[in-house]
Amino acid sequence: MGTTNHISTKWLGNMGFESTNPSGHTLKIDIAKEDGGDSSGLRPKALMLSSLAGCSGLDIAGLIKKMKLEVGEFHIETIADLTDEHPKYYDKVLIEYHFHGSNLNETKLRRAVHLSVEKYCGVMEMFRRFAELEIKTIFHTK
Repeated sequence: MGTTNHISTKWLGNMGFESTNPSGHTLKIDIAKEDGGDSSGLRPKALMLSSLAGCSGLDIAGLIKKMKLEVGEFHIETIADLTDEHPKYYDKVLIEYHFHGSNLNETKLRRAVHLSVEKYCGVMEMFRRFAELEIKTIFHTK
């Protein structure tokens, strides 16, 4: 049997919630003031995109270490389109992997992205069930 995650999420009043993580950390969830919230926390759907980028980023960071690659800076831009009709969900997601450095091994970095996207990232696999994914790898050499 696989691992089970148990998340406890507590209402804080108005539209705010606090959600625990198995790591022991908590995060606050809320909505925009114009939608009736206090804008004092992370938005649930946007948090899904953070989970996607974080999951894939962890894979790639591990592969950068394992492959002993030189990367000055690495960031992921995740841009997603929501459907117009309720329940609104992401139907198209663009994930851009940006690598900065003066000595980038583009072949190995492309391989790291490919391994994360196609093999390792479970959140990516979940997204694949409901969204069209576009992957771009962008190199910024100094």
